[in-house]
Amino acid sequence: MVLYAKDIVQTDFLSVSANSTVFDGAKAMKSSRHGFAVIGTPNEPQGIVTEWDIICKVVSEGWDPQKVTMGEIMTTELVSVEGSAPLSDVSQLMTEKGVRRLIVKDGKNVIGYITSKTMLARMNDYVDKVSAQISRLQTPWL
Repeated sequence: MVLYAKDIVQTDFLSVSANSTVFDGAKAMKSSRHGFAVIGTPNEPQGIVTEWDIICKVVSEGWDPQKVTMGEIMTTELVSVEGSAPLSDVSQLMTEKGVRRLIVKDGKNVIGYITSKTMLARMNDYVDKVSAQISRLQTPWL
């Protein structure tokens, strides 16, 4: 039994316009309880802004979040995988790129995201299920 990105993808994500101010973007992130926002639309993602981007690029620089746009601070190199990617590939890519979240796509369309937290939780569930299956198949020691 192999798990794929599409098996653990979280489809509830926030997308905001590149023209939105960081202030409005941060408020939307807070109200939706997301630590990031996809900039653009699911059909045409332009980038991503994380809570870390807001802290490092705006707050620590003393910029006014009501004057800076999300487009000005977004990361344009989206780290993404296809929904058909096995979780071993997803894990390796997250490690290589040093990211805590990946965008999951179906072709060009964003269908959701995977976080490192989700990966750990789902892998734990997976190991438990496999272990239970193995236990059922083993014959008891006499």
